[in-house]
Amino acid sequence: MESIEHKATRTLGRSGIQVSALGFGCWAIGGEWWSPDGQPLGWGKVDDEESVRAIRRALDLGVTFFDTADAYGTGHSERLLGRALGKRRDDVVIATKWGNVFDEGTRTRVGQDDSPAHARRALTASLERLGTDHIDLYQLHISDCDPERAAQLRDLCEEFVREGLVRAYAWSTDDPERAAVFAEGPHCTAVQHAMNLMQDAPELVALCEELNLASINRSPLAMGLLTGKHTAGTPLEAGDIRSAPPAWLPGFTEGTGADADWLRRVESLRDILTSEGRTLTQGALAWLWARSPLTVPIPGFRSVAQAEENAGALAKGPLTAEQMAEVEQALGR
Repeated sequence: MESIEHKATRTLGRSGIQVSALGFGCWAIGGEWWSPDGQPLGWGKVDDEESVRAIRRALDLGVTFFDTADAYGTGHSERLLGRALGKRRDDVVIATKWGNVFDEGTRTRVGQDDSPAHARRALTASLERLGTDHIDLYQLHISDCDPERAAQLRDLCEEFVREGLVRAYAWSTDDPERAAVFAEGPHCTAVQHAMNLMQDAPELVALCEELNLASINRSPLAMGLLTGKHTAGTPLEAGDIRSAPPAWLPGFTEGTGADADWLRRVESLRDILTSEGRTLTQGALAWLWARSPLTVPIPGFRSVAQAEENAGALAKGPLTAEQMAEVEQALGR
């Protein structure tokens, strides 16, 4: 596959930081981790060596933006990303998150901590795991944090910027009003939120366009439902969060896997999304790029093949206005 570096870049909001239009989400490569009651919070077992190869392949194909969190795999995702990047750290933009408390020994998330003291401890720990002296985009990972507390954390992030530990910051939240609180800070440059063609987020996109913030799209492939690789009635492995989906994760049912109605809706879009030689996955990413010039989708990956398919979307670019209208019509919106 030909390198596509410099052919598809976007600016990360008002920071001026240039990133590839596609980021890679590093949740899945963190491997298995659990809630205190034994619910899976990862995507199942992973092969670390394959993950490293996939990150390096993505780099070779022009991907320069990697999004992780301290809690993913209870620190394992950050360690793996730092190892894979090695001496190429300065070639990429690293985003990570804080706010969750976890036990690396038992790979368990044990709670949340929105205190300023924890934020500084968490930043120091992330820098060590990633093997770097700064984070390019530091993100609050408590989606429903109290706005007054969030304002304190926003001001603390400004201190981190002044100290050279962080270049810019953001909030990972699906609440536009909360996102606006962080956006009052001069070095806030993004909102990370759920969005895919099955779950649009018009209020957050409007906020990003009004304030010149990057719209970083998690769940851009609807947790895998937009890849065409799921069949209804097929259970997922026990260590996969989708096997026992929490309330915020639609499209999957415990014990039966992907929801048949969701899969039918995806199938109704296949011809549109796979136009011009795209795979279904690449068509779903193309929809997000066409949705706004500020979107940066961050699909997950666990293999070199997935890295290549995701990165291959960059060369094909966004859907056309006509194709976007066809998608809306097919979904009855």
